[in-house]
Amino acid sequence: MSQMRKIKVIGGGLAGPEAALQAAKRGCTVDLYEMRPTRSTEAHQTDDFGELVCSNSLKSESENSAPWLLKQEMRRVGSVLLAAADATAVPAGHALAVDRVEFSRRVAERISAEPRITVHREEVTSLDENDPTTLTVLASGPLTSPALAAELQRLTGSDHLAFYDSISPIVDATTIDMDKVYFAARYDKGTADYINCPFTKEEYDRFMEALTTAEAVEAKDWEKFPATGTAEKLQYFEGCLPIEETARRGRDTLRFGPMKPVGLTDPKTGRWPYAVVQLRQENLRADSYNLVGFQNHLKYGEQNRVLKLIPGLENATFLRYGQIHRNTYIHAPSLLTETLQLKAHPNIMIAGQLSGVEGYTESIASGMLAGIYSAAIANGEAPAPAPRLSANGSLTHYITHAETKKFQPANITFDLLPPLEEDLRKKIRDKKERHKLQCDRALNAWETWLAQTS
Repeated sequence: MSQMRKIKVIGGGLAGPEAALQAAKRGCTVDLYEMRPTRSTEAHQTDDFGELVCSNSLKSESENSAPWLLKQEMRRVGSVLLAAADATAVPAGHALAVDRVEFSRRVAERISAEPRITVHREEVTSLDENDPTTLTVLASGPLTSPALAAELQRLTGSDHLAFYDSISPIVDATTIDMDKVYFAARYDKGTADYINCPFTKEEYDRFMEALTTAEAVEAKDWEKFPATGTAEKLQYFEGCLPIEETARRGRDTLRFGPMKPVGLTDPKTGRWPYAVVQLRQENLRADSYNLVGFQNHLKYGEQNRVLKLIPGLENATFLRYGQIHRNTYIHAPSLLTETLQLKAHPNIMIAGQLSGVEGYTESIASGMLAGIYSAAIANGEAPAPAPRLSANGSLTHYITHAETKKFQPANITFDLLPPLEEDLRKKIRDKKERHKLQCDRALNAWETWLAQTS
C-alpha cells in the first residue's frame, strides 16, 4: 500500500474537526478546510468550528441506552469533541446538552493548539481522486456548497439523496411567565431541569387550530433538490418532522409526540396536563431555552403568533425562530466501504452527516472513525473496521449495508446492533437486561479492537 502522509479534511462542523484531531494525534499532518466565513450557509449563524445548528443536545446519558453506549465507546478512544461536550454540559436531565458557544470555543482551542493541523478558511470546489500524496476526508455536512456537491456527484456517478432537516426556536428565559410553568423531570427521574408549559384541552385545541392554519415559508432556491432543481415536494426526515407536519397527521399526534404529557405531574393540580411543551436550557448562564421538538417551517411572523399561544410564553421574546434547511447525503450503501472510503476512489473518505449518519453524536463518531482510518492509511497500514458488535461498528455497518431502495439516515439504536443469541433472548425477557448484555458485549468487542489498532 502506498504511503500518503498528508491528510486533507474538508469541513469544520463536528465530523471534520474530530477527524483532523484524531489523525493529528496519530502523528499525521492535516490540512483542515472550512469555507465559513468566506462563504456561509443558510442555517449557520457563525463561522465557529463545531457550531451546533439545531438543538444543543447530544442525547441520552442513561446507562445502557444506545446513545450512552456510542458515547462510552467514543470516550474510550478519546474523542476530543465529546470531551468538549462533557466539559460544557448544561442541566438536561438524562441527556448530555451543552453550552453551544463554550463548546465551539473549546473545539477551536484544541485545533489551534495542535501543531500538526493547518487551518484554511476557504471554499473547496474540487476533489482530486488520483492524487497519491493526499488522503481526503470529506465532512462538509448536509449543506455542502453547490460546487463541492457537484464535484462529489461527478465522482460518485449517482444522484444525491436529500431530505429536509429542522431547527427549533429559542426563547429568552427572562420573558417566560414562570407562574404558569413548572420544572419537572418525566416520572421524577433525574433532576428537574426542563421547564414544562402545561395545556388544558381548550388551550391545546386553540393552539392546534392556529398551528395547522399558519402560513408556511416558500421553498428557496437553495432548498431545491440537487438532481432535479425542484422543490415541489419537501421530503422531510421522519425522525425530525416539523410540528405543523406532525399536527396534520392527526389531532392528537403532537400529544403522543413532542407535546406528550405522560409522567410530568403539574404540582398545581397533582395531575398530568392535557399536553405539554418542554423547554431545555441552552447555555450555562441559563438565560435562554429551546423548545424541544418544535422545529417548524412557518414564517417568522406566524411563529411569533402561534408560539405565544403556549402557556407561559404569551409575552415571550424569541431569540431565534425555527426553520427548515436542506440536508444532503450520499447513497452510502452503494458508495462506501466499512472504512468510510469511496469504493471507486479509496483516496476519498466521507464522514459525518454527508455519509448518512444522523445526529450530533453520530456525526462526531463518524469523524472519529474517519480520523483513525485515515491515519492508518497515511501510515501505510490497512485500517481495521470498527467491530460489528459495537455501536460505532453497527452504525457504520447500517449505512454501508442498508437496503438500497429504502436508505435513510440513521441515529444509533439497538435495532442496528446484532441481537443476542437466540437462547439468551428466550431466557431473558426483560428489555433492560437484554440491552445491558448488548452493551457489555459491545464494549468488550470495542476494547479488543482498540488494543489491536493502537
